[in-house]
Amino acid sequence: MEKHSSGYRWVVFAVVILTYSLIVSQRTAPGLITDQLMKDYGLAASAIGLLSSIQFLAYSGLQIPIGLFSDRFGPNIFLILGTLVNGIGTVLYSVAPNEPCLLIARLLVGAGDATIWVNLILILSQWFRAQEFMSLIGFAGMGGSVGFLLATYPLAAWLSRVSWHVPFLVVGIILCLMSVALYVLLVQYPKGRLQGIGLIQPIGGEAKREKLRIVLWRVIKERNAWATFLCHFGLVGTYVGFIGSWAVPYGIHVYGLTRGQASQLIMIGLVGAILGAPASTWLANRFGSIKRPYSIIHMIVFISWGIFLVFGGRPPFALFILLFFIIGYGNGASSLTFAAVRRFFHIREVGVVSGFANTGGFLSAVLLPSLFGAVLDHYPSTSLTGYKVGFLIPVCFSLLGIFGGFLLKERKVMESNL
Repeated sequence: MEKHSSGYRWVVFAVVILTYSLIVSQRTAPGLITDQLMKDYGLAASAIGLLSSIQFLAYSGLQIPIGLFSDRFGPNIFLILGTLVNGIGTVLYSVAPNEPCLLIARLLVGAGDATIWVNLILILSQWFRAQEFMSLIGFAGMGGSVGFLLATYPLAAWLSRVSWHVPFLVVGIILCLMSVALYVLLVQYPKGRLQGIGLIQPIGGEAKREKLRIVLWRVIKERNAWATFLCHFGLVGTYVGFIGSWAVPYGIHVYGLTRGQASQLIMIGLVGAILGAPASTWLANRFGSIKRPYSIIHMIVFISWGIFLVFGGRPPFALFILLFFIIGYGNGASSLTFAAVRRFFHIREVGVVSGFANTGGFLSAVLLPSLFGAVLDHYPSTSLTGYKVGFLIPVCFSLLGIFGGFLLKERKVMESNL
């Protein structure tokens, strides 16, 4: 039986998405134990910032190399090893005796995480037809948002009952076991049972001899590659960068919320992201176009950030809640970036282009918190003016996303992508 028509592909889909959700939960989970880390290890605020940035720097820096090698050697081995490395890093984090071990642990977590999304894209491309991929990538994006959700109230409730070491140790062990399950699922079990299983092979002898730098140069010259880079830069970084760093302080300083109430703002954005992924891909399927709905979503997100400026950094609270939901929805809609990659690029380039696009998203996620913080450093920590000026940053970033949507050129789907 062909893998594209096998019921087994849904087992692959479910387990891969479950793995992705667990790994995504570890991107933000340490944020819930910041105070405890500072107390237990005597860390300064700058050291906490370094722990966070080293993870995302490892993630963004490895996206293009992972994409290149996954296209060349296939996604299975990288997904399996990435899950294992992420699990080992999480276990080490839970038992780290000092600050250097914490840094090594977060570096491993970031390196493992870097392999996941690109290879998830490739594995879905390998097991499902192009016309199915559009909807499935939306549900994959929703799986990532569920992972973020797991690192909020569920983890907080767990942490209220046990030492912070326990949840990280348990999740790390589960991820190590998931890497074994993925090996059985993707490599061992399908042998001899389904046709077309295995690593994605280069198409044609000439492609096989092509040097990696030539492939990378061809991608860099491609208009649609830069379009996906900018689209992801405009949606992902503005959401992840602000929600993950300044949303809670903003709620406390500007609206007088408690820390718990301000934390609920993140939940509102996550609900928007969970809905945004499948809804946006459904709309793209409905209209038979990625460019049109994606351009509209970018424009709406740009306007949403602009409203913060219009109201001097403090919109009415009800409107503020709505804006967080819309911005979260835009982050979920960023799954259309990879629907565009799958549709408009040859299968042998999907990995590297996905990595290139994802670099844009997480580059902005690294830049926005530091730039926003630099603006706030010029004003008192509770100053509304600082936040008002700071909102110029996501406005400019989302404007680049609009430009990316404009650059995106829809073209006939290549037969090799069907």
